[in-house]
Formats: sequence, structure tokens, C-alpha cells
Amino acid sequence: MVKSQQPGPTRNPVGGHVPVAGGLHSVGISYAHDLKAETVQVFVANPRGWATPAGNPRQDEEFRAVCEAESIPAYVHAPYLINFGSHTEATVEKSVESLRHSLRRGREIGALGVVVHTGSATGGRERSVALRQVREYLLPLLDELTHDDDPFLLLESTAGQGASLCSRTWDFGPYFEALDAHPKLGVCLDTCHVFAAGHDLTGPSGMHQTLDLLVDTVGEGRLRLIHANDSKDVVGAHKDRHENIGAGHIGEDPFRALMTHPATAGVPLIIETPGGKEGHAADVERLKKLRDA
Repeated sequence: MVKSQQPGPTRNPVGGHVPVAGGLHSVGISYAHDLKAETVQVFVANPRGWATPAGNPRQDEEFRAVCEAESIPAYVHAPYLINFGSHTEATVEKSVESLRHSLRRGREIGALGVVVHTGSATGGRERSVALRQVREYLLPLLDELTHDDDPFLLLESTAGQGASLCSRTWDFGPYFEALDAHPKLGVCLDTCHVFAAGHDLTGPSGMHQTLDLLVDTVGEGRLRLIHANDSKDVVGAHKDRHENIGAGHIGEDPFRALMTHPATAGVPLIIETPGGKEGHAADVERLKKLRDA
């Protein structure tokens, strides 16, 4: 059944990635309120490291309570170093430990999903070899998600740099196949990444055609989060450089179109754009205006 198409926050909650150094609740929620965010994304570890810190139970509880009371869907972004396609055994082992930590912390703070980049086939290896390794090490982590309140694992495609395992919409097909289209598997679509990878989101039907391709590849109900970012570079540039909404090569209109496609009904939008708090607040407001117009 297709969810309601009515405008408003229930159609597409809009929010952002918020800083949490100093406390998930005391810093993260305060920042979210300043943005007037309806949804939030956080790191639960250094995104450029392998550390797996324990949480602060009081901060966790307060964060979870506010998100529940204010109906704010929360998400975790796993560290950037994770790569299940790596030819280096140490990297793969650390990737398992790091993602298991993000999934556990996600459950502890009430997150609906944990976003992880799909990685690359390093060492000059064939993509098929790397995907077999993805299956060997990632599928067991998915099988560990047996609690009702465990988060979904959301695969985020990359801008297509290097030996990327997943950058175009159809690349999700072999990735999902490698993981048996696990029921806890979903997609986080980053508009900048998919544009940089070669999907032209501009024009009257660019965004809808791209979303159609995604649904054709992974099926309905798999798109669970959108990273709403404009792009500093042209389509197909394979550069992951985010820009403020409407200020880049994607422009405002595709974001309006994004929020009218059946596949995005009820799916939150998270911005990861430049500019600090003021820039973030402006982008959140801009997306809400596009949604509610």
C-alpha cells in the first residue's frame, strides 16, 4: 500500500546531521532544535577512525526520550573507513568491529537505521571477488539484527571514485543479491553522490527517472533515508563535494520533485551541506518550503 502523499512533515521529515561532541542530548538535540530539524543523524564514533567508544547511558536515554517525545526519526552514520571490499585483512576485520559497534549503539539510542558506505574493490581485484567478501563478512552482521528495535542497515552508494562497488542505481542489484536481499537491508540515497556518479537529476523528469531505476533494482520499501545534498560539480564528475540546496549543479527543482515520488513517501531527508549552523538551518528551511509549497 502506498503511503499518504499529503504534504507536511509526515510526508518527508527534514533535518540534518548534528554534532554530538559533548553529548548526544546536550549538544546534538540542542543543535537539532536550532535547525528546527524534524529528523537527525549522528556519529557514535570518530568517523575517520576505528575507535568503538561506549556510550553515556544518561545521554543515550535523554536523546532517545526527546526523539520519541517529539517524533524525531534518528539515524547513525557509521565511520568512513569501513570497507568490506578491501583486499587488506586488517581493514575488513576492523570494518566488522566498527559496524557492529555502530549497529549496537544505534539500537541503544533508538536509531531507525545505520548508514554505511558501500566501499570499493581495492588491490585491483574484480568486483565479483570483493562482493563475495562483502557477503562473507557483512551478512553475519545482518543476521545478528534479531531484536524488534534493531536498526536497519542502510547502504549508501558513493560518487563513483576509484573501484567503487556501488555508485549507479543498478549497482545496488549485485550488492543486494550478495546479501540475499536481507529483510534488515535498506538504501540511503545521497543526491550528490548519485548525481556525481552520472544520474542527471535535473530537467522535468530526471529525479523521478532515477528513483524509478532505484525501485526497479531493489524493490519497493527499501529506500529508507535520503541525504539531500546539492553538488559543487557537474553530473558525472565522480566528485563527492556537497553544496547548499539550490546553490549547486542540481538546483532546487529536483528536490521538489524528489518529495513527490511514491518511493519517497514518509522517507526522511538529512542534509550534509556546508556552512555551519546558519547554513544548515537555511537548507532545512529551504527544503521544508519546497516540500510544503
